[in-house]
Amino acid sequence: MEATKKVTGKSVKKWLGNNAIIVLMLAVSLIVGIIHPNFFALANIINLFKNVSIRYIIALGISGCLITTGNDLSAGRLAGFAACLACIFAQTEGAAGKFYPNMPTLPTPVVFILVVAICAIVGLCNGLVVSYLKVQPFIATLGMQQVVYGICLVYTGGTPIGSLNKNFTSLASDTILGIPLLIIIALIVAGCFWFLYNKTRHGKYMYAIGGNEAAAEVAGVNVYATKIRIYILASCMFGLAGCLLAAKSGGASVNTAMGYELDAIAASTIGGVSTTGGVGTVPGVLVGVLVFELMKVALQFMNVNSSYTYIVQGLVIIVAVAIDIRKYLAKK
Repeated sequence: MEATKKVTGKSVKKWLGNNAIIVLMLAVSLIVGIIHPNFFALANIINLFKNVSIRYIIALGISGCLITTGNDLSAGRLAGFAACLACIFAQTEGAAGKFYPNMPTLPTPVVFILVVAICAIVGLCNGLVVSYLKVQPFIATLGMQQVVYGICLVYTGGTPIGSLNKNFTSLASDTILGIPLLIIIALIVAGCFWFLYNKTRHGKYMYAIGGNEAAAEVAGVNVYATKIRIYILASCMFGLAGCLLAAKSGGASVNTAMGYELDAIAASTIGGVSTTGGVGTVPGVLVGVLVFELMKVALQFMNVNSSYTYIVQGLVIIVAVAIDIRKYLAKK
C-alpha cells in the first residue's frame, strides 16, 4: 500500500514536471477568467478556437518535421506568401488596384488548389535539400524562409492585397450546425493526420526515423522518400492555413503570418512533440496550440503591453524545449 502511494506520488510529481507549462498557463487563464468574466464569454471562446484552427493546421504540418528530428522555419513566410497568392486569385472583378485587372475571379476551390500546389513545390525543394544534399533542416528551411519572403516581396511589390470576393471570405464567417467552418476544416485536417500518423505505413516510417534513422534505414525504410513526403505535406498545410488566414483577415501582405513557425514549434513542443524525434501525437499538438493561444488571450485581457507579450512567448519557447530535452535525457 505504501509502495503504491510512493509510486503514485512520484508519478504525479513527474507528470507535473513534464507538463509544468500547461498547468501554469491553465492556472493563469483560470485566474484571468475569474477576474475578467468576459474571458469565458461565448464570443471570445469562438474567436479563440478560430485562431487556434489556423495555428493548429500549421503546427500539424511542422509536427511531422519535428518527429523526424527536423524542422521547418519557412512555415510562417510560406503561409504569408500563400495568403498573398490566395488574395490575388480571389480579388473581385473591377476592384480598385486589382493585381491582375483582366483576370476573372477564380472559384474558391480553384484558389485553394492552386495555392496548395504552389506551396507543395516549395515543400518538395525543402525535402530534396534535406534528404539528398544532407543540409540540416534548420539551415535548409531558414534559407527557404528568406527565399520565399524575397519572392513575395518582388511579386507583390510589398503592397497589401484586399478587395476579396464574398464567397472566399465567407469561409471565415460561415457555420455548419452552429459550428464555424474554420473549426470544422481544422478538425477534418486533424482526423486525416491522426489516420496518417497511426494507421499508415508513412506514419510508422516517420516515427521509426525519428527514433533511430540509421536503424530505420537498415530495416528497409525509405528514409529519403519519407522525409520528402513530410516536407511536402508540411508546406501544403502552410498553404491551406495561408488561404484560411487570408479569408479570415479579408486581405494579406508580405508580413502576414510572420513568426507563426516559432509559435507552432513552441505549441507542438508544449503538446508533447519531442524536438529530439520519435514522439508526438495529433491530440497533443491541439492541446499545445490551445494552451499557447490561451496564454496570449489571457495576456491581452490583463492589458499587458504587446511588446512584453513577445518576451513571454520567447521564454515559453525556451522553457518548453528545455523540458523536452530534460525528458529525453531522463529516458537515456
